[in-house]
Formats: sequence, structure tokens, C-alpha cells
Amino acid sequence: MDKQKQRMTLTAAAMLVPLLAACGSEQADGGSGSAGAGRQQVTGVRWSVDSVTAAGRTHQAPTGAHVTFAEDRAEGSFGCNDFRAKAEVDGDRIRLGRTMATQMACADKPMAFEATLARTLSGRELKAATDSGHLTLTTDEGAIVRLSKAKDAPLAGTRWTVTTPDLDGRAHLTFDDEKGTVSGSLGCNKVNAKATVRDGHITLGRPATTRMMCEDSLMTGEKTLLRLFETRLRYTVDQQTLTLTSENGTTVRAGAAR
Repeated sequence: MDKQKQRMTLTAAAMLVPLLAACGSEQADGGSGSAGAGRQQVTGVRWSVDSVTAAGRTHQAPTGAHVTFAEDRAEGSFGCNDFRAKAEVDGDRIRLGRTMATQMACADKPMAFEATLARTLSGRELKAATDSGHLTLTTDEGAIVRLSKAKDAPLAGTRWTVTTPDLDGRAHLTFDDEKGTVSGSLGCNKVNAKATVRDGHITLGRPATTRMMCEDSLMTGEKTLLRLFETRLRYTVDQQTLTLTSENGTTVRAGAAR
């Protein structure tokens, strides 16, 4: 089955996962972005959806279903379709607002799961609780959505799409620890080079690139990326975000591709 993409606006009835935002309790270890027992921070964390229990049945989530909460929104993926939304939080009670989502049919994803999750949470007020890296959302009728803090994406083998500088998703890098290389695209030209990873640092060798000319914005961003090569970089991976910082002060960020 081919994927069919169409942007559309959904009401709260189609939202799968709500926002956990800033209006948390003012208890000693609460504060913005906290919810429920344990008061663990929920904003700025990529939460993987594990399962939904509704009408006495538990449905396991497909790989890739996740949500990340910010101060005023939630965004993520149901496993096939991406979404974003606003919501209102009053202590550990969450009320859903209007949502935006894609509408795709994915042959390799259980589409019934998305429908089940939507029916479970649509138009509901939810109770949120955190405990040791887990998040639980519960409806007043007893349906439960379970989530867990996502693990950091591996440096090697992940296709890292450059987000800073913004090159419209056309720049990406992939590290191969067996070959000791990095390869990908600078936004216009393809690139490959030696890459040695050790003790939180990456040493990149001289880049071998193609020699195409593209629009000025891409070429400017490409020059920024080229400053990463033939130097030693400090790197960090925070869940799905890779940050590279060179000794000359250049900082590049990239996100793990789904």
C-alpha cells in the first residue's frame, strides 16, 4: 500500500496525546512541566508511547510513536501520523485543545492502534503521573496510556538530519564506527571523511565532496558545515538531538531521522 499524505485539521476527538505544560502544582518539588507522583519533569523529554489500555484490552504501540512536551504545545508521532497540539493543564489534570495532524496510511504500522488511542483520549480530561522514567495518562473512566522516556539515539548508524543551520532538511550525516567514517550531504554536495570517535569527541578528517553549485542559502550553510572537518569536535547526544561543537566555535545540531 502506498502512503497517501494530506494535511488536515482535526478536532480534539482526533488527538492521541495531550500536552503536559507549565501550570503544575506549587509543591516543593513540583513546578512547571511536572505532573503526578514523583514530580518528574515532563517537558523537554521525548516520551515513547508504550501501550494503551481501553475497554479491558491492552494495545501495544508501534515503534516510533512518541510525544515531546514544551511549555505551550505537544508534538510527536502516533507511529504513522505526526501531530501537534495545545492543551490546558491544571495541576495534574489535562484538558485537550484543538489539534493538527497528518493523515497517512502506512502499510507497516497498525492503523487500528491510532484509532484506539484517539477514541480513548478524545474529549477527555486526563490525570498525569510520572514515576522513574515513566509517564501514565489516565481517563476518568479508567483507560490508560503508558509512556516511557526514550533512550538516546546511537551516534553511529543514525541518519542525523541537520537542523542548525537550517538547510531545509537536505543536509544529513551518518557515522560508521566499523569503517571509521562519516558520510552524507552538506545540503548541496555529498561528503565523506574519516571520523574517529573517542571520549566524547569526534576528530574529522579532510572532506571529500562533490562540486555542484546550488542556491546561495544552501552554499552558505554548506560552508558552515565544512568548518567541522579537519578539526576535533565535542559531541553530545540528548535523546534524538546531536550537537557538534568545533574548537573554532562552530555549533551544529541535528535530529535523528525516524
